[in-house]
Amino acid sequence: MHSTRQLLHRPTSPACRTTAAILTFIAIGLAIIADNSSARGQAPAPAEATKPIVPATEVEAAAQVPPKVDVQPLADDVDIASRLERIMIATKWFVDPKVDVQEGVVFLDGQANRESSKEWATKLAGSTQDVVAVVNRMTVVERSAWDFSPAWEQLRVMGRTAVQSLPAAIISIFVLVLTFFATILATRMARRFGTKKFRNALLSEVAARAAAIPVIIIGLYLAMRVSGLTQIAATVLGGTGLIGIIIGIAFRDIAENFLASILISMQRPFQAGDLVTITDHHGFVQKVTTRGTIIVTLDGNHVQIPNATIYKSVIRNHSANPNGRLDYIIRIGYDDSMERTQEIVLKVLREHPAVLADPEPLILVEELTATGINIHAYFWINGRDFSGSRVRSATLRQIVAALAEAGITMPDAREVIFPLGVPLIEPEKAEAQRIEREEEEAHEPAPPIVTRSEGGLRNEREVIREQVKQSRELEPGSNLLKETAAAE
Repeated sequence: MHSTRQLLHRPTSPACRTTAAILTFIAIGLAIIADNSSARGQAPAPAEATKPIVPATEVEAAAQVPPKVDVQPLADDVDIASRLERIMIATKWFVDPKVDVQEGVVFLDGQANRESSKEWATKLAGSTQDVVAVVNRMTVVERSAWDFSPAWEQLRVMGRTAVQSLPAAIISIFVLVLTFFATILATRMARRFGTKKFRNALLSEVAARAAAIPVIIIGLYLAMRVSGLTQIAATVLGGTGLIGIIIGIAFRDIAENFLASILISMQRPFQAGDLVTITDHHGFVQKVTTRGTIIVTLDGNHVQIPNATIYKSVIRNHSANPNGRLDYIIRIGYDDSMERTQEIVLKVLREHPAVLADPEPLILVEELTATGINIHAYFWINGRDFSGSRVRSATLRQIVAALAEAGITMPDAREVIFPLGVPLIEPEKAEAQRIEREEEEAHEPAPPIVTRSEGGLRNEREVIREQVKQSRELEPGSNLLKETAAAE
């Protein structure tokens, strides 16, 4: 001990003093670093015997190094080396640790079980009394490829973490259950309010979904906050708007059809069973879904038109007004009486059961042509009960028969070709044929109102309805429109 003190008090050269000053600054720096990193490691209790090396756990690796290890005042190099070796052996983190101290500089040799243990040894030596520098020459033991201890340790840590997180998880599940029942309650209240306010199934459903979305978002946010997933909760809350924008862009056409279906169900430009003309399609409206409107044409074909197209197109509703006007042109000769022709046509139309008395039929002289006089007939029918094409056929057939019976001629503007020559008929024979034809027409009964070939005068709605029942459903889903009482 005295020899050591004598060596410390011997006169030294300027170079030695400079070296000592540098080593002192290095030791102070290492002490400061060790003090700031004291939360990572802690010196273990000394042990009497050396035991086989064991893997260090995360708790052991995080043991804090005390800022100072007091051995005795003015510690000798031998005492420092002995003290450090005993501590390192007691940790069981090192294989054959060797400590050599020269003039306060510590040299560490041996093997450490991991890199953190090697760093811990450096900090421990730097925090020891009268140590001015540390040279760590230890190597880290290479683990075997079949060493599963880190994996088992990680599983143990995960299990402990899971047990510690169990109370928060239970509370989060409870919050989710409350969110579920709150969503059901909000949906029912919004649907009930929508039914009373809008009286529309689609709008009521939209209101119910709109009320449920905020409840779900808030519930998920609270559950994530309770479970410790604060960052994910903030991301979910902040990304809801962005996700909505992305979905809106990606499904623009679908969203457009959905919004159009809402507007159609609110404004109701037509009802189920109405006869409409949309773009080039003419038929009866069968149903309206959130995607499109299904129309059954008079040919029995199903046509599905996107709601966005319907909302932006011209809609011609033939059933909005139950009465519809029909017309056709009748051409007579210049030698025939126009007034008599008008009376005959008006009488036929007035007596027909499908023609309405109010508005009254109009028989107007329209145009003088090269072959005759055009008489234009206008009349109204009940479009809900009668078919326009069938009534047109029946009335025109009766008018032609009545005009022929009255001797009103209808000029023929056709160009007739006689490939075998023009047949010649003697005047006496022609007169006899005319008298015979008139006698036959006099004994013929009056033309019927409707013939079997015309198939009656009823509207085609019932026929189309029967065809729809026999056909498969084009698109499943609830109908947003309700049939009117008249259609039923």
